[in-house]
Parts: sequence; C-alpha cells; structure tokens
Amino acid sequence: MPRFQITLSLFLFALTLTGFVETTSAQTQKPFRIEQRWTIGGTGGWDYMTLDPEAHRLYIAHQTRVDVVDTGTGKVIGAVQGLTRTHGVVISPDGKTGFVSDGGANNVVVFDPSSFATLATIPAGTNPDGMVYERSTNTLWAFNGTSKNATIIDATRRAVVGTTALPGKPEFPTSDDNGTVFVNIEDKNEIVRLDAKSKQITATWPLAGCDSPSGLAFDKTGGRLFSVCDGKKMAITDSHTGKSLGMPTIGEGPDAAAYDSNQKLAFASNGEGTLTVVDAGKPGYAVLQTLPTMKGARTMALDQATGKVYTVTAQFGATPPATAAAPRPRPSVVPGSFTVLVIGRD
Repeated sequence: MPRFQITLSLFLFALTLTGFVETTSAQTQKPFRIEQRWTIGGTGGWDYMTLDPEAHRLYIAHQTRVDVVDTGTGKVIGAVQGLTRTHGVVISPDGKTGFVSDGGANNVVVFDPSSFATLATIPAGTNPDGMVYERSTNTLWAFNGTSKNATIIDATRRAVVGTTALPGKPEFPTSDDNGTVFVNIEDKNEIVRLDAKSKQITATWPLAGCDSPSGLAFDKTGGRLFSVCDGKKMAITDSHTGKSLGMPTIGEGPDAAAYDSNQKLAFASNGEGTLTVVDAGKPGYAVLQTLPTMKGARTMALDQATGKVYTVTAQFGATPPATAAAPRPRPSVVPGSFTVLVIGRD
C-alpha cells in the first residue's frame, strides 16, 4: 500500500477512535435520573437495603419483615416474615443463605433465599443493626447499637464465635474481605478498624468535621472509606492510615453511602430527598450532581454491574407529639405508599 494511503487510513482510524472516545465520555457524563417507581405497599418504617445482583433481587428491611423485590419486574416476590424490628440484610457470597438483624428481638435470623423460610435464630447483643460478611474468615459481623459491641458469627455453623466491645454506638460496617472490618462509631465521630481473625480493634480514627457518621462505603482498590455525616458532609478516609482525604458537601440527613468502582463515583442518599453524586476519580471530590428524589429516601443499594441506584421511601402523614420516651418522633407513614425509586443513566 502506498505511503499516502497508509497515512490516510491511520488518519481516518484516529478520527473514528476519537469519535468513539468522545461518545463514550459523553455517555458516562449524562446525569442520573429516576427511571422507575415501584409501589411496594405495606405499612411501617424501613431501614437498610441489600442487592443480590446474581439473583436480580432487592432485599428491603421493612419494619417486621424483609420485602424481596425482583429487579427485573419491580414486583414483590416474597418476604421474610415473623420479625420484630428489622435493620440489616446480608446475603452470603454463594447466594444460598441470608441473614437479617432483628433489633427488636436482639437476634440475627438466618433464612433461605429460595423459600424465605427461617433456618435459625442466633442471639446477638442489644439492638443488632448494621451487618457485614467477611469472606476470608467466613464470618458475619452484627453490630449492636445499644450494647455497643459486635457479635461475630461463624456463617457455616451459624454459631457465635466472639463478641468485641466497641468505644461507642456502631452504625454501618464494611469489609475488605481480606481480614479487615471497618465500622462507623456514630456517637464518637470515629471509624474503628478491626482484625477479623483476632477479633480485636487495631485502630480508631477520628472523623474531624463529621457529625454522627452513619452510612459507610469502601473503595477496595483505592483503599478509601466514604462516611456520610450529619451537617451535610461526606468524610473520605484512607483505609490504611486513617488520614482524611476530603470532605465534599452532600444533602441533609444521610443514612447510606455507596461507591461505584467502575465509574469511580461515590453516592450519598439523603433524607431531605436528594441523592448526591461525588466524583471520586479526581482530586477535590467535586459534587457532580444533586438529584431530587423523595423526602425520606435515605437508604440505598447500588448495582455495580449496571450502575443503577435503588432507594426507598413513602409518603408521610402527621408527626406525633414528642414524649419523654420519644423526644424526636418520626412522622407517620401513609399505608400503601411504600415506593422504590430506580435511579440510573440513559
């Protein structure tokens, strides 16, 4: 082939490649939007959400039950029932076993994801809340908000193998699946690092500028922890040293964080009715978008494969008067209005 034809071919290929890169970049920069709304119904409040991407299921802690939603159809396909006050849901890596923290009964309930039947009930501490599965030790960690400790459970034997005291009230945990567990300490504004084998605390790091850290997400590749805090802040922490890496502004009243390792985005779901999208791929941690959702949509689940975010809320009625037992009462939930929001990009 003559030299000028080779040069022309390379030039045309370069133009094609440039167009592809520009198109791909433009697509990844499209804003998030609410794609679907699934009415689940039922009554009462809710807490954490867990996604099983292999089975295309979304598990939602919904007061005295766990609703199971098919993410392909948006329909409820079953429920784990007979619970008292549900908080966290964990599905084992092989998808064959599920765990629910029943804070009202001080138990961790083991269930069968194929039938949703209860398989075992394991005593925990007082008010078990957030939970995480640690792969390298095959243990489930249930963090007890009132007794301020962690119950460690052998996931195969379904038996308690240890209890670790904590310096304060634990909130949401995460793990690197290589022997380390992290958890936010809500009333001390700290992150605690624990060794899964020794079951001991190995570090306690203050979260300066972060009030009442709740949701926690983890960037395993980059070694970064994302804590969402009251006061409209997301605290980003080096998981090896505890050093603060950034603190972007988010919405008010967050309760969950998520990290998309493909797009390098961090999310905060905020009770005020927004989803904050943070650019975690560049220095500065700029806020890329604040998406209006619905009031009360403060917990969420992320599908790493599709990049979709699921959050849930309901319509609210009147707020009951404050009492000594309930100084900060929550508004009533309108029966039948419980709704999942599906958020994605075109």
